[in-house]
Amino acid sequence: MSHATAAREFIADSQRTKWHDETIWFVRHKRDLAAASVPEWELLRSTASAIKRHTLSRLDEYLEQFEQNAIRHGIKVHWARDAAEHNEIVLKLLKEKGVTNIVKSKSMLTEECGLNPYLEAAGIEVVDTDLGERIVQMRKEHPSHIVLPAIHIKKEEVGELFHEQLGTEAGAADPNYLTEAARNHLRDKLLNAGAGLTGVNFAIAETGGIVVCTNEGNADLGTALPPIHIASMGIEKLIPRLEHLGVFLRLLARSATGQPITAYSSHFHRPREGQEMHIILVDNGRSGILADEDFNRSLNCIRCGACLNTCPVYRRSGGHSYHATVPGPIGSVINPVRDPAKFESLPFACSLCGSCSEVCPVKIPLHHQLYALRGVIAERGLLPLSKRAPLWFATAVFRRPWLYRAGGRMARMVLRCLPRALVYNRLNPWGRQRELPVVPEQSFRRAYADRQAKRSK
Repeated sequence: MSHATAAREFIADSQRTKWHDETIWFVRHKRDLAAASVPEWELLRSTASAIKRHTLSRLDEYLEQFEQNAIRHGIKVHWARDAAEHNEIVLKLLKEKGVTNIVKSKSMLTEECGLNPYLEAAGIEVVDTDLGERIVQMRKEHPSHIVLPAIHIKKEEVGELFHEQLGTEAGAADPNYLTEAARNHLRDKLLNAGAGLTGVNFAIAETGGIVVCTNEGNADLGTALPPIHIASMGIEKLIPRLEHLGVFLRLLARSATGQPITAYSSHFHRPREGQEMHIILVDNGRSGILADEDFNRSLNCIRCGACLNTCPVYRRSGGHSYHATVPGPIGSVINPVRDPAKFESLPFACSLCGSCSEVCPVKIPLHHQLYALRGVIAERGLLPLSKRAPLWFATAVFRRPWLYRAGGRMARMVLRCLPRALVYNRLNPWGRQRELPVVPEQSFRRAYADRQAKRSK
């Protein structure tokens, strides 16, 4: 299903669309205030971009260094070529220890790998402990945002969900009351979990340690009590040295939510006494993106969500319309690069306004990459006829200036007397969201020539 088709359901609820747009723009505004409070903000962005580009240019060396240092500290390191291998490794580790229930902190990589349904099919209970993640898990949905997974859900809907599944009062919508109910529900899950699984925000080659950033402390609770800690990590999460971490921590929370820093930035360098710690290094298509010189800068992404918050298309169409683990501008790059046939419509879910590139903390030229991807998709013959036909027509006209001028004259005459029903009807989807401008008396070319003639007098 194309993005435009999938977005139709979200847009049909105009009140939700307006609320979603305004809520996410509020987060974008907070980001602007936070960025403006740091005088060296642009230097931080440039530094982070340079560190990431350097790391990717020597990724194989840094991965080996990270593995050696992690093993030296007692961490068991596994490698997974794809999602299937990642899931098999997790299940094998759990079965070896007889674990039947785990708690997870928010991890978009495990969403990408489809870990939850895989483990549940094998009889393992999986409980997401991030509040937003738990809400979408209870609704049997996927996150609609990489930082704010339940941003598409109103508090009244959460109240109804908790009443049905947690036994809270009917009609309750007070956030404090609902959060307390979730806390009590999750406390039992955390205390009795057989293993804790986290994602990884940053991994440091120099130390072999990982850093996990949360605002709820759920990753710390989920790893402090169970006898096994499993960390799932995309291979692009590496940075070379510990001294580089401060650059990214200063950028991450400010870009994501406008906070100076996430409430908890937890460092894991070795298993605690009596605990096993495993890190799974996952490729799952990242090597392919790295080999693509045109689009490998997308691997710089630190998953802050700033490009989603500023994107006018994302804000008004919702995250689920992208049908991908990572939605928004960055998702519209990495998903089609991996699978252009499946995600051919995503690069076109973009106004090319460039706002995403302006806010990206690691300076990924997102709108340039989206524009380039459109060409890739067209060259591969993946454009639907509804897009190919107008482009063929436009190409034929633009290649013949006389035809362009004649067409302009004819259009100015015809559009003045064109019956409105021919443009705005059920058979013409173009007219559903647009209003034609008033037809000018003369062409731009004629108006410009007249102006130049007046100036020369």
